[in-house]
Amino acid sequence: MTLKHILGVDHVVVTVRELDAAALAWKGLGFTVSPRGTHSPQMGSGNHTIMFGEDYLELLGIVAPTPHNAPMREWLETREGLERTAFTTDDAAAGVAEVQARGQAATGPIAFGRPVPMPDGSMSEARFEVFHWPSTLRTAGMRIFACQHLTRETVWISELQAHANGATGILRVEALAKDPGAAAEQMAGLIESTVARAPDGAYAVPTGAGRADLVFLDRAQLAARHEGVPLDGLPEEGAAALVLKTHSLSHAARALGTAPGATVAVPATRATGVLLRFVPEEQD
Repeated sequence: MTLKHILGVDHVVVTVRELDAAALAWKGLGFTVSPRGTHSPQMGSGNHTIMFGEDYLELLGIVAPTPHNAPMREWLETREGLERTAFTTDDAAAGVAEVQARGQAATGPIAFGRPVPMPDGSMSEARFEVFHWPSTLRTAGMRIFACQHLTRETVWISELQAHANGATGILRVEALAKDPGAAAEQMAGLIESTVARAPDGAYAVPTGAGRADLVFLDRAQLAARHEGVPLDGLPEEGAAALVLKTHSLSHAARALGTAPGATVAVPATRATGVLLRFVPEEQD
């Protein structure tokens, strides 16, 4: 990638209508879910995080309507699920300038934070700067933005990174697209990456060394990849599935109450609109 300040997938945003219910649902899948956080007032949002090694999953909900969260409120009128992907940036100001210099109408940086209860009982703060690609530009229905972590120590807390299901990171984000090839080319253009064709005909966009790929595919390809898993609750177009790495498939199966196999899957109806598949850490 030639964008110097975009380093790969940082986290995915699962937008939900009821944060408390979502946190309970994901805890029931064997994830350690952080205490609820409330973002700065201009954001009008609250969250729970599910932390991995280098990336994480964010459950995000509305706590008060604001201009900033208008696109999220509009999106929630249709469904819950994977709404956005965030990329790590090491410098939000330089990153937005870099993207704007390529003719893309990125906005930001926006600074905000949230209080964080620490394991020792003290209170600290997580602080961020983000910039956004235009909210109207949704590749296969998915928005993208970049996030600079100013206080990694209050986000990547070791006690939050141990999960009963053994999850250690995000391997792939799989998005349904009406034209997967065109969607992949658009995303690759936005982040200055490349497109690779998978054996099943899907299109993969690498986002950075050691970071998750973004995969664009049609419904038949998604069904074949997740054979036997109902696709109920998934959109016609949009980010639909997460493939997660686990250090132990037996741990994943036990946490999910299912029989162990080569992989372990969860239908979207159990995970606030997200199909999940767990694969061994060494599987690519």
